[in-house]
Amino acid sequence: MGKPPHSPYPPDLAEEDSPAEAEFGDLVDVVVENADWANRRAPGLQARRAELRQCRLTGAELGEASLTDVTFDGCRLDLVGLRLAKLERVVFRDCRMGECDLYEARLKDVLFERCELREATFTNMRIQRVELVGCDLAGLSGVEALRTVRMPWTDVLENAALFATALGIEILD
Repeated sequence: MGKPPHSPYPPDLAEEDSPAEAEFGDLVDVVVENADWANRRAPGLQARRAELRQCRLTGAELGEASLTDVTFDGCRLDLVGLRLAKLERVVFRDCRMGECDLYEARLKDVLFERCELREATFTNMRIQRVELVGCDLAGLSGVEALRTVRMPWTDVLENAALFATALGIEILD
């Protein structure tokens, strides 16, 4: 049986308790709330020890990004391009990630919790210790990349048709 993903390390914040104002770009040791970074381009973005809460990144292009120890909580990441990205110790919690593109991304110690991943692209994605809990996977492309993923039994049953289709199983009524 596989092991659960490791949790991200928290940001090393300055003495003040309030989230810092951060610019879209390299994000290191920050907590960002309610930022609207829709349709921004930051290929090769570097993010380390960062928490993004209720942020909007719809349509952002983050190809070849490197995300380490990052938590996305309640964020809009629909149509985000993360092609060839490297994600390590990343949590996506209560995020809208419809049509998110993770083509050939490398994920290690990543948790997707209650995320909407409708029609996302996981094709050729490489994973190690990845867990999906309570996620909507309808129309997911690249289902075979989920080999070795951890999921609750109820989620496996809920997505049985998706998995059967990926295996070429003809479902009889």
